[in-house]
Amino acid sequence: MAIAKEQLDSAEKRVLQIVSRYGANEEHLLQILHDVQADDNSLSEAELIQVARAMDIPLSRVYGVATFYSMYSVRPRGKFIIRICESAPCHITGAQSVIRAFEQALGIKMGETTKDRKFTLEYTSCLGVCGVAPAVMINDRVYGNLTPDKVQEVLSACEND
Repeated sequence: MAIAKEQLDSAEKRVLQIVSRYGANEEHLLQILHDVQADDNSLSEAELIQVARAMDIPLSRVYGVATFYSMYSVRPRGKFIIRICESAPCHITGAQSVIRAFEQALGIKMGETTKDRKFTLEYTSCLGVCGVAPAVMINDRVYGNLTPDKVQEVLSACEND
C-alpha cells in the first residue's frame, strides 16, 4: 500500500514530538506506541514508519511489537473500545448473550468497528473482576453483572462521555 507524502509528513511531526519526550531508546518503544496511538486508538502505517525512522530501529521490529500486544491495533478502531471478557467465569454467567446484544445493538460482529468509528468490539482475556461476571471494559471503565437488557444502558453511558 502506497502512503501519501502528506500522511508521512503529518505523522513525522507528531512522532518526533513524542519520541523526543522519551528519547529514541528502544526501551521506550511501548510508551511511544501508546502515545502515538492515543489520537484514534490505532497505529497507521505512516505512524509506524515514522516511529521506526525516529528511533532508528527496523520497521519490522516496530510492527512486530504493535501487532504482538493486544493494547495496540494497526486496524482503525472506534472511540470506544468494548472489550468483552471471554474467561470461564464470564462465559458461564452469560457472556455469549451479552455479546449477541452488543452485536445487535451496534450492527457489527466481534472484531469489527462501527462505520462511524465510534465503537469497536473486541474479545479480551480476564479483566480480573470475576465477582461481577459477565463483564466488559469500555476504554478504561469496567461494567459488571451485565445482562442483554443492560447493554443499551451501557452504550448510552458512552454517548454521554
